[in-house]
Amino acid sequence: MQPYDLTQLELRHLLALQAVARSGTFWGAAEDMGCSQSALSQQIAAMERLLGVTLIDRHRGKRTVSTTEAGRLLLRHAEVIVARMRAVRADFTAFTQGAAGTLRVGTFESSGTHLLPPLLREFRNRWPAVEVKLTELSKDDQLLRLVEQGDLDLSFAILPLPAGPFESQILLEDPYMLVVSRTATFPGIKPNSVRLSRIKGMPVIGFGQGRSMEQAESQIKSQGIELNIVFRSNYNGVVQGLVGAGVGCAIAPRLTLDLRRTDTRVLGPIKDLQPRLIAMAWHKDRYRTPAAAAFIDVARRISEGLQTAHQRQKRRG
Repeated sequence: MQPYDLTQLELRHLLALQAVARSGTFWGAAEDMGCSQSALSQQIAAMERLLGVTLIDRHRGKRTVSTTEAGRLLLRHAEVIVARMRAVRADFTAFTQGAAGTLRVGTFESSGTHLLPPLLREFRNRWPAVEVKLTELSKDDQLLRLVEQGDLDLSFAILPLPAGPFESQILLEDPYMLVVSRTATFPGIKPNSVRLSRIKGMPVIGFGQGRSMEQAESQIKSQGIELNIVFRSNYNGVVQGLVGAGVGCAIAPRLTLDLRRTDTRVLGPIKDLQPRLIAMAWHKDRYRTPAAAAFIDVARRISEGLQTAHQRQKRRG
């Protein structure tokens, strides 16, 4: 069998295949692509001739279509190729804009609450011509996928990073704390010497599943402790609020907590639980503008200041 000659396979062909698979109809895909239905059909047919396989199953008598097994195989490669081309476009946009333009940054709730406000304030003072466009999602691995695709320039993330084309700068350690109701009494727990063994059997308000909590709960399980989780929430305020209402305690990273609340007490850090590591991540193969590099540097210095303030608070406590 002769090897395939793919020199005639073009990006527009892959985009057409993605559009048909996404829409399920030729007319819908043509509308998404901004071309005629006949032009789109010709692109699909050209790929099928080139590869010698049927990519789209055209159901007789029906308007809808679906991808064949061969079509799904090509789609997996198309997703990677199109993502890389989007990253190329983002690179050259950043390159031509230089110190102006838009810097797209991904964040999650706890980094957005405590790190982002002072970071943006200082960065805007230094780079007033750069617009910072924020994207917030509950899970950092979702943000990292956007970095890989070229849809974000930078993102807050939890170390270790998942597999992918990433580099990172560690910002700070975020220790896990024990949060209890203000009215609850725990005679066996010292405020600055909390051990996981003391939490065993207590009702726990947990966070929604994400990489940082998966890491923490894996550490806890490795020590032979099964948490008695009675409820989970993706929202920091809900977790702390339910603790304040006496529903249970919580094991929470310090940055997720509002230390001004009067209905909860924060004990810790938990001695036998490794802190989560918060970092700034970016695509290692993409061009980083001076503005992006400056944003990372400001984030590092703001984080160092926050870490120092926490250490002073701990010594006073």
